[in-house]
Amino acid sequence: VNECVCVCVCVSAYLSSPHVGQEPAYTAQQSPVMSSPLALTASSAAPAVTDSYLSRCPSGGLCSRLPADCIICAFHHNCIYGRPASFTCRAKAGVHCVSDQSQPQQNFSLTLDCRFCWQLDPSQYRCSNSTSCMTVSCPRRLYNATCEALEHVHCLGKRVFQKRLFCNWTGGYKWSTALALSITLGGFGADRFYLGQWREGLGKLFSFGGLGIWTLIDVLLIAVGYVGPADGSLYI
Repeated sequence: VNECVCVCVCVSAYLSSPHVGQEPAYTAQQSPVMSSPLALTASSAAPAVTDSYLSRCPSGGLCSRLPADCIICAFHHNCIYGRPASFTCRAKAGVHCVSDQSQPQQNFSLTLDCRFCWQLDPSQYRCSNSTSCMTVSCPRRLYNATCEALEHVHCLGKRVFQKRLFCNWTGGYKWSTALALSITLGGFGADRFYLGQWREGLGKLFSFGGLGIWTLIDVLLIAVGYVGPADGSLYI
């Protein structure tokens, strides 16, 4: 009896990044880069005209100044990080723009620095805040934030990405107010009550500020920022 043996060899590869939410480092490829307006038009199906993006797209402005949601670009990775690179783009359906010579234009060239969205300067994207992590801790804690590039910023890769950020939210407590209460009414626990630490406030109240020792220590700790709001937020 002849036996038939079937061997299936599956080769799978996946990209991994050393940092959470970051895209892997680019490896240069020799594949051709699409730069022709005709090729761009043929490869990208025209999206339906919807108010979802038209309301954010100015009409009659420069094509190169349109927000990222208003254009479709043939982005490629064959560029050097940080160096200017040109990409072929076109305005989405229903979006009207002009060239530098004020002539109506549909396809145009966009020049931007070669970098992924997660490599942008922090001023060029916005991230979600976490209200569950403690900002007053040593060492400072990190949380997973969902970030998105700003509308007018153009970049490579996904515009929505993950980053590890330091806890930095605030509950509205003022450092100056906490310090003033600690100096003037710290013996009665007013500073701890203000920060939401009512247990410590009661302890200071019934011990007359630890006979002054606790009060002095709290003044120093609040002054250097080591003691903060009970909810773990930052001062404003």
